[in-house]
Amino acid sequence: MTAYEVAVLAEATLGEGPTWDAATGRLIWLDILGSRIHTYDPASGRRTVRTTEQHVGAVKLREGGGLVLNLRDGVALLDPDDSFSWLHHAPVPGRRANEAAVAPDGSLWAGTMRYDEALGGGTLSRVTGDGEAEVILDDVTVSNGTGWSPDGRLMYYIDSPTRRVDVFDHDNGRVTNRRPLTEIEDGAGYPDGLTVDADGCVWVALWDGGAVRRYTPSGDLDRVIDLPTPRTTACTFGGPDLTDLYITTARTGLSAPSALAGSLLVVPGAGKGLPQRAFAG
Repeated sequence: MTAYEVAVLAEATLGEGPTWDAATGRLIWLDILGSRIHTYDPASGRRTVRTTEQHVGAVKLREGGGLVLNLRDGVALLDPDDSFSWLHHAPVPGRRANEAAVAPDGSLWAGTMRYDEALGGGTLSRVTGDGEAEVILDDVTVSNGTGWSPDGRLMYYIDSPTRRVDVFDHDNGRVTNRRPLTEIEDGAGYPDGLTVDADGCVWVALWDGGAVRRYTPSGDLDRVIDLPTPRTTACTFGGPDLTDLYITTARTGLSAPSALAGSLLVVPGAGKGLPQRAFAG
């Protein structure tokens, strides 16, 4: 068992979406239901908080600077000067954004879900830098972790209520041959966010499981990191050498949340991550 540390003691309602910004040496993370974008500089301890006007499901870096936001009503751009614009505005009543990830070609794969978590009420869409959007999966309940193998030929994906981590063949923005990589057993929680490391292994945060698991490319369970609060939501590698595993957590729905529920945790030296891709827009 690997020891965790508390990077940021917080009470995020639904902490999510950790992304390492190598240029600034900061971690960006979110409180989806709190409509907040957080940054954390592990070298100095400095933190910032920015409030958004809508629930924010994901925030990723852009090639030209600034951020791309997966918001309740669509995908938007935040420029370095803080100016805001919609890239793909497509509001659906009762639906919000959830996880998103940047593909090898620089497109954003943006997930949605219904607030009531209605079966099949969400989507996974591919959004290009010029704002063209294509629905890739249209029968999703809670669109969650998405990531690619180091060579870009495989895409991993989680629709949480299925309890599976699925894998697709990926080629130039197209996915085929969906099959399960692994299934989370009853009582161990639900798969939520994921990240892929430099060895091609998949790290999965377990909602109501209080843990992060590492699976090999063949789907074998390789490692378990137990954590002090049950609603573990997402993870990513950061730090100067991309060896520190940052983990977000949530308080929402817990009748008696622990003191660390909603905090940002870190496991130093957990593995070796891949550089974060930036959105080509």
